[in-house]
Amino acid sequence: SRAARVASLERGGCGRSSNRLARLSDGSRACVRYGINPEQIQGEALSYHLAGVLGMQERLPPMALALVETRGRQWEPVREELRGSHWAEGAVVSLTRWVDNLTAVVAPAPWGAEAGGGRRLQPLSAGELGGLPPSQLVELVQWSDLILFDYLTANFDRLVSNLFSLQWDPRVMHRATSNLLRAPDGGLVFMDNEAGLVHGYRLLAMWDPYNEPLLRSVCVFREGTARRAAELHRRRSAAAELRRRYRAREPLWARLGFLSERQAELLQARVDFVHRHIAHCRAQ
Repeated sequence: SRAARVASLERGGCGRSSNRLARLSDGSRACVRYGINPEQIQGEALSYHLAGVLGMQERLPPMALALVETRGRQWEPVREELRGSHWAEGAVVSLTRWVDNLTAVVAPAPWGAEAGGGRRLQPLSAGELGGLPPSQLVELVQWSDLILFDYLTANFDRLVSNLFSLQWDPRVMHRATSNLLRAPDGGLVFMDNEAGLVHGYRLLAMWDPYNEPLLRSVCVFREGTARRAAELHRRRSAAAELRRRYRAREPLWARLGFLSERQAELLQARVDFVHRHIAHCRAQ
């Protein structure tokens, strides 16, 4: 995507009206996200690379940053479309690979029916887990990866926003989960992560009353995820590893910058909380 030219830009299919669906010169397609402000693109990029640090990057579509330059080689074929887009010259946008045949996803129990019935979220007991077939356990650990990831990034724009909406829509948990889709192979796809790490960290007081109980409702974790959380806790290296990966893999990283010192501390504190919760689950 960094080397390809943008052959066309189309409206629709990629979220808000300022975004575009791009067809690249090699025939592939990508969603081009233009942030209302730069921190949304920063949140998208940092969330993507944090997923890599955690070993769950396959759950997010591949992403790269690009610089809007109407006279640049990459954008030359769509110069006229750019004029109509109202994108600022020199803005950083994200290019996310288009994935075909995605379908909506409804939250399973205990986050669906129990939450919709107004009960406090509770972890599944060992007895309940023992009765589940392997396919449902595979589904559960994908959801626990999602919940853990959204807790670390403080992303409120997915399952948490559905939980928040229960106060006026008692059936919201029986409908599709925001910004979450399913690939043809059954894997969950974590879409639109721009609220993570930057915007979400400013709004912790509002959203942690939903994010934290959601994490506590999970006691089934993928072994690799638990191991990475333990390593990041022991080394106190969450922000350092994220920064190293971000700088190594994203040439435009300096245009958006990295987490502030306070945000880096918050990320480590949330990793520590996740590790303690997993240790509590093991003790049970």
